[in-house]
Amino acid sequence: MDGRELVRSVKVLGSVQGLRAARAAWRPRRTDARALPPRGAERARMPGPMGEVEPLPGGGIVRFARSELRISVSAGGTVFWGWDGAEPLPSYALAGEAPEPDPRAVLEPDTEGGWRVVSERVTVAVSRHGAVEVRTPGGVVLRRDLPPRWWEPVGGGRARWVQRSEVAADARFFGLGGRAGGPRLRDGSYRLWNTDPGGGFSPGDDPLYITMPVQLVVADAGTHLAFHDNSWDGRVLLAEGEEGAGSGHDRPGTSEVRMDGGPLRCWVVVGTPARVLHGWAALTGAPALPPSWALGPQHARWGFGSEREVRRVVDGYRDRGLPLSVLHLDIDHYDGHRVFTVDRERFPDLPGLAKELRERGVRLVSIVDPAVKAEPGDAVYEGGRAAGAFVRDDRGEEVRGVVWPGECAYPDFTDARARTWWGGLYEERLRQGFSGVWHDMNEPVSFAPFGDRTLPRSARHSLEGRGGDHREAHNVYGLGMARAGYDGLRRLRPDERPFLFSRSGWAGMQRYGGTWSGDVSSGWPGLRASLALVLGLGLCGVPYSGPDVGGFDGSPSPELFLRWYQLGAWLPLFRTHAAIDAGRREPWEFGAEVLEHARAALAERERMRPYFVSLSRLARLTGAPYVRPVWWGTPEDRALRDCEDAFLLGDSLLVAPVLSPGTDRRAVRLPRGHWYDTATGRAYDGPGQVLLDAPLSRVPVLARAGAVIPVRDERGELSLEVWAPVAGRTGGGLVVRDNGDGWEPAEVERYQSRLVDGRVVVERVTERGAEEAGLPVRVRGLES
Repeated sequence: MDGRELVRSVKVLGSVQGLRAARAAWRPRRTDARALPPRGAERARMPGPMGEVEPLPGGGIVRFARSELRISVSAGGTVFWGWDGAEPLPSYALAGEAPEPDPRAVLEPDTEGGWRVVSERVTVAVSRHGAVEVRTPGGVVLRRDLPPRWWEPVGGGRARWVQRSEVAADARFFGLGGRAGGPRLRDGSYRLWNTDPGGGFSPGDDPLYITMPVQLVVADAGTHLAFHDNSWDGRVLLAEGEEGAGSGHDRPGTSEVRMDGGPLRCWVVVGTPARVLHGWAALTGAPALPPSWALGPQHARWGFGSEREVRRVVDGYRDRGLPLSVLHLDIDHYDGHRVFTVDRERFPDLPGLAKELRERGVRLVSIVDPAVKAEPGDAVYEGGRAAGAFVRDDRGEEVRGVVWPGECAYPDFTDARARTWWGGLYEERLRQGFSGVWHDMNEPVSFAPFGDRTLPRSARHSLEGRGGDHREAHNVYGLGMARAGYDGLRRLRPDERPFLFSRSGWAGMQRYGGTWSGDVSSGWPGLRASLALVLGLGLCGVPYSGPDVGGFDGSPSPELFLRWYQLGAWLPLFRTHAAIDAGRREPWEFGAEVLEHARAALAERERMRPYFVSLSRLARLTGAPYVRPVWWGTPEDRALRDCEDAFLLGDSLLVAPVLSPGTDRRAVRLPRGHWYDTATGRAYDGPGQVLLDAPLSRVPVLARAGAVIPVRDERGELSLEVWAPVAGRTGGGLVVRDNGDGWEPAEVERYQSRLVDGRVVVERVTERGAEEAGLPVRVRGLES
């Protein structure tokens, strides 16, 4: 909380509660000073020389003078190693049991006194001093982890450690969760501590709400993902390499992971980008499948204030012929900001309102914060106390913080009993007529004018019965809350897929839903950060996300709002949202010209809804994000690796949003292949850069030659839009039909396109061979 937000909290909470926020800042410091003694003198340690080796299925244990290293390679080629007894489990990131080791992969002697494990897809080599190399089957080094170093308190306690790694000189780094300055991560220090920035943010702000020790590294030699499975506070220092630096030798890129405690263990997945994300999803869990209505346009505002205003907004969409699928209620619909309540004066019949809107095709979604007002007699608070659900300090007393309701207690989402209790509370939300939830303030936040704005680091957590403190639990707090909510909704409505997205989370959060940008600033830098966040999170396995269209704070100009709206229409989560004092985000509030262009963006989103449904199903099956970097299919293209202002939507489309003011033409870098401008039909060949028109009415969108894309036709029925393939080549696409919002398995339909005597032939490919498409087909691109 900066000075501006402290003033705002006084206005919103009242002078007494607002001033409590300042005093609350001292509580964590006093508690930590008492419960966390200084580390004192430390002793440095390195593995030392290699000793005996113990072969095991898929790898083995390599012992050194002062450490031991366990290595295991799974049948799918996923690599695990852990130092000093670190095992794959327990882990908050993994979806279940660790992958079975590959019995064909054995630990065998390597050159210069080291050992190696050779498998079909990867080779792992260990030097005699503890360096670990990951190599391609052809022997090319993708990653070299140098011998780690630990610093152990002489008086006992958790060791902190550093792991330095080297990658190819041409490599580029991506990932590390939601980074506003991405998606390519340049030289710098990136903190691993989920953080509410305390106001709007732009590309220079770091860290943010979701941090993950997940790196995706792309180089000429190949792509790999490295995940250090450790939820403690830490930092990653990145430095890109340079070819021919110094006497003609390459300077490798480097990554240095520094952790304040916890295990030193790492997973590595290698292959093409598609194979890497598939392996990552197999390890950490398939992405949750949003209901189909969650792929439509959504609208939110902090400050609707009443049922009347909600109806006014919905009527505004309907009266202007604009589609709307979802409307979100923020904390102002609560009674005194208390979670799982309703302000009966402003919303006297919320279930009736929800029923009315649903009959008009609009679902209601509710915000849910984790902080519970610590007030005797409050039903949620008393239930939590009875369940023993709240976080406590080293003396067994409830840990308190200050959030919107005032003084609050915090559920311990690392305790299975607390998660079950919390999940049961969502019955009240369903009873009020809500169809889904969005989790906010779950880093978790406690207002403070300085510091980390969170709980004391010494706060005690269950950690699934192991016991520990907030230093280990902080980064997985939002993940645990998402699990509690998702599991609760599944129990309460087992026939419907839950809709849940969360501001904070960690590796594996995709199992329970998606996320959004948080409080991105209303400005052109915020627009650019919006795209960076979606791309970066997708590469960390979270495919469903999107920004607050228009920015959360401030008042965007009509041009900025429209360009943000046009970007949002091509992202998985398409939602406008704004702060209570930031003005409206309805498209008609920005003038007639903006309204008409926004109408066109909405119409195209609705036309493309079957494509988004297919992408959501394919994301669950394969782990591939909807929104992908332009280098996704050609990671060896160095120019594409540096392209951050465009993206692929699935395999078929390339979207080039306008990210700067006054732009009516923009350069677009194309991957290899034949591409069509979907607005003009003009064809272009990649790789290379082209200059395309980008009038205020639209952003450039290109279709890959041969693409078969499911769309809605003029009658709203499913049909196929096919872009003419190049002569002598075939194209295709995958279609997954919308079969409702339940758990019925979906069939993936494969279609191919080819050019025969100047005519485009589209066929469905089945086990029996090629058949008629069976759907209406519209061919485009032949006129070019």
